[in-house]
Amino acid sequence: MNALAVHLHLELWGVEAALRDDVARLEAALLDAAAAARCQVLGVVKHHFEPHGVSVVVMVAESHLSIHTWPEHGYAAA
Repeated sequence: MNALAVHLHLELWGVEAALRDDVARLEAALLDAAAAARCQVLGVVKHHFEPHGVSVVVMVAESHLSIHTWPEHGYAAA
């Protein structure tokens, strides 16, 4: 049986502070990644937490791309 997809989980430490709390830049990065992978984008869900932190999910026909940040820890999971 051939693999249908590759699933990557990235744990990112030391991410630039301004980026960890920037919904627009993270959404743009995920949309750029989807375009580079030639995925069909179905929709985007995003949320900015108070006082800080971001979740962005890009739904694609093939699966999804997502990122969640914890600015207080310098961490993002994608």
